[in-house]
Amino acid sequence: MSDESIPSQDETEIHQLDEDTVARIAAGEVVERPASAVKELVENSLDADASSVDVTVEDGGTELIRVADDGHGMTEADLRAAVREHTTSKIDGLEDLESGVATLGFRGEALHTIGSVSRLTIRSRPRDADGAGTELVYEGGEVTSVEPTGCPAGTIVEVDDLFYNTPARRKFLKTTATEFAHVNRVVTRYALANPDVAVSLTHDGREVFATTGQGDLQAAVLSVYGREVASAMIPVEADGDELPPGPLESVSGLVSHPETNRSSRDYLATYVNGRAVTADAVREGIMGAYGTQLGSDRYPFVTLFLEAPGGAVDVNVHPRKREVRFDDDDAVRRQVDAAVESALLEHGLLRSRAPRGRSAPGEAQVEPGGDRGSGTGTPDYESTTLEHSTGAATPARNSDNNERDPAPPAADDGTDDAPSPADPEPASTDTEASSSEADASTERTSRSTADTSESERSSATTTEPSTDRDHRTDAETTAGSTATAADSSPSAARDDESQADRDATANADRTFRAATEQRTLTGEAATGEETAFESLPPLRVLGQLHDTYLVCETPDGLVLIDQHAADERVNYERLQDAFADDPTAQALAEPVELELTAAEAEAFTHYREALSRLGFYADRVDDRTVAVTTVPAVLEKTLDPDRLRDVLTSFVEGDREAGAETVDALADAFLGDLACYPSITGNTSLTEGSVIDLLEALDGCENPYACPHGRPVIVRFDETEIEERFERDYPGHGE
Repeated sequence: MSDESIPSQDETEIHQLDEDTVARIAAGEVVERPASAVKELVENSLDADASSVDVTVEDGGTELIRVADDGHGMTEADLRAAVREHTTSKIDGLEDLESGVATLGFRGEALHTIGSVSRLTIRSRPRDADGAGTELVYEGGEVTSVEPTGCPAGTIVEVDDLFYNTPARRKFLKTTATEFAHVNRVVTRYALANPDVAVSLTHDGREVFATTGQGDLQAAVLSVYGREVASAMIPVEADGDELPPGPLESVSGLVSHPETNRSSRDYLATYVNGRAVTADAVREGIMGAYGTQLGSDRYPFVTLFLEAPGGAVDVNVHPRKREVRFDDDDAVRRQVDAAVESALLEHGLLRSRAPRGRSAPGEAQVEPGGDRGSGTGTPDYESTTLEHSTGAATPARNSDNNERDPAPPAADDGTDDAPSPADPEPASTDTEASSSEADASTERTSRSTADTSESERSSATTTEPSTDRDHRTDAETTAGSTATAADSSPSAARDDESQADRDATANADRTFRAATEQRTLTGEAATGEETAFESLPPLRVLGQLHDTYLVCETPDGLVLIDQHAADERVNYERLQDAFADDPTAQALAEPVELELTAAEAEAFTHYREALSRLGFYADRVDDRTVAVTTVPAVLEKTLDPDRLRDVLTSFVEGDREAGAETVDALADAFLGDLACYPSITGNTSLTEGSVIDLLEALDGCENPYACPHGRPVIVRFDETEIEERFERDYPGHGE
């Protein structure tokens, strides 16, 4: 290598960026959209001890943002310093950051970064100052003028033409309705967090909401969500010994009745030490408290305040300060769950858990059966033991591992055939069936034992020994037996029990049990014959896995089909066909009035055309109320008028995620959501006939390989992959 190709020690391609480029990069982290600027400015107003904060935006905040407060105010020297990078009056150094930041802002970046991507004007006068205030104009990162001006005590910040000098960022902003939805969400959060501050929001000259500032949280909820929601809120108050061990010192606020809910998480307003934040542990704790009282896609209205020592929570996670990190997420989840659940129980909105100890009534308890002679001590997962217990019963658990709604005591049918705890393999009785059915809804998430499989699948399959082992599936092997009407008599039960004992003795030394055969509801053996399709590959149905996936053989391997995603795709394309021309609409006998939240009311203004495109016709009664006169009728079902709220949410969130701006695109996004509701769910046992019907309908779809939300419908495992997993190409192990 020649000396000429070697750079000298003074030469380098690494260089420092100019101040303007650095400012634009920093602005991109802090000011993502108009709502980001609103958030920073409102936080500054609250930190300035304002008793009133007025927010005005135009065109969703893209043309104008104006935040006026009556806080401490600033002098000319304060203003000049405030727009410099990394200047703040809220912390002095690292010690303040590590001990827990008491103010909402602390980075010293807001005014500098907002001014870097907009035309910023600040007018301010200290509360205790006489005479004129000061006006500072800051444009594109440069102070262009500073002069005296007449203004009230406090601070007024105006942000004009946001992102005028960063066209790429401005290009990727969403519709006006969606950008305003973000602004509304931010202002609402701080209005609810500070009921002692009068907060107002105005959009395009129309007041969206205004709180009184009288310190009443219920009144603040009334202002932003409306009377219907406010009347459905109940108080949460737990601290000290009322909470499980964990970092939180208290949990307080308001949560709604389970019946008052929405399809969006936007109404989950949670705060840590007064800061509006999102945290998975907090959200999971809230939803866990509601348990099965809410559908998987429904969310309550929540305004919840968490207090924690500064050292237990890290607020310096992200430049926008929306996320926090706890030192013990699991403990926080348990504490929030306990606090919210206690409030719901107190108001009779949840069924109480079974009492503990001696006071527990006699209950039917289903447990895995004992060892069936294998000598290994391993529980037999193909049998169950039904015990009548006077002690504490083990409650059912939902998917979040929260104890919920144990099954009610089994009814006494007056027979003498109830099995005793000593019976190793009791016969199926009416009592057992009743208990299994009661537990089915909460036990489906746990499939470690076959008692769950038996209760869920007994209506669809029966099992019997078979010598056909080549095509046996796990679902077939673990499927429970269904007793016929004739077999439900006491004598038949005893005969079955005796036969089971004989079978257990005969097979005691066998590691694997005999193959089983899947059957249809009529009792006939499922043929599993190969079916030819036009779009899908030829499939030979083998059975179901976990009552959720169809297991099929193909000429070159194996496929799993998600039955919910498949049915969702089928329904979606049917809806597309139904709405291709004019949707079928059903006029209501009388208009149905719906009260909307501030966000929903604003969205209604922008999306009336899209609503009518779907068949929803509604007239505005007042600022917060609409009268629905016509609803769409789809798939032989008329939608409820209150689904209009979900449609509005779907429009806003669809645009938020995909940037859909046309009426047709918004309507199509809603059809994807609508297709989900009537679709077959997971944990649903299907007969062979319904499986074939579903596959034939899926084969007729334009795109049978993905649901309308983009999830895969079919997962394929080709023969090569299967052979590699079993290492069939290992030297010396050829066939």
